[in-house]
Amino acid sequence: MVSAAELLRWAEALSGIARTGLSFTQSLYERERFEEVLRIAADIRAAAIEEAEADVLFEEWLDTVGEGVAGYVTPKVAVAAVVGNERGELLLTQRSDSGIWLYPVGWADVGYSPSEVAVKEVYEETGIEVEPVQLLAVLDGLRLGFARLPLYSLVFHCRMLGGTLRGHPLETRAVGFFARDELPQPLAGAHRWVDVAFRAIDGEVLPADFDPPRTPPWRTGPSAG
Repeated sequence: MVSAAELLRWAEALSGIARTGLSFTQSLYERERFEEVLRIAADIRAAAIEEAEADVLFEEWLDTVGEGVAGYVTPKVAVAAVVGNERGELLLTQRSDSGIWLYPVGWADVGYSPSEVAVKEVYEETGIEVEPVQLLAVLDGLRLGFARLPLYSLVFHCRMLGGTLRGHPLETRAVGFFARDELPQPLAGAHRWVDVAFRAIDGEVLPADFDPPRTPPWRTGPSAG
């Protein structure tokens, strides 16, 4: 049985193909076909998350179609940080919208480098001052199940410099440092990144982690990663 997460991923993939096609085509026939694909994608997404109205979603997606390169649909980019304290505990935030726990993370801002966004997000969400040490991972948020929109998350390992622990009043319900055997739940995508995070906090220098490609990449099955 296909999971809701897979349905969501397929819907977003179809939506991206259709909207990008609409951005570049000059053919009325092709526009009609791409709009039909977009409607199907809206139906799939609505069924997957059981909270969207397919007709409304179709119109929203259609309104975002640009022209040419400006309309090429790509994942959004989020920047995150793994931060440890002097006791080797991991800094986590509880998201105000979902109640899910995760490392500090936010959308990439125009005018800032990814490492600058990491420093800024940690301070804004937790009050902790950090400096980037290394790029730890590049992860697919849809694939890990902690996003409902297509996004890539750039995860930096950052060293704590100081500051006072305090949560952002609008973005977080709670913040704190947690030992590996006392991690709060629900913790998004924990099986995928927690081990790497604590290894980095313990001082290991690691190559950047990433999601391995599936074979073929658009399908699931025994050979999928």
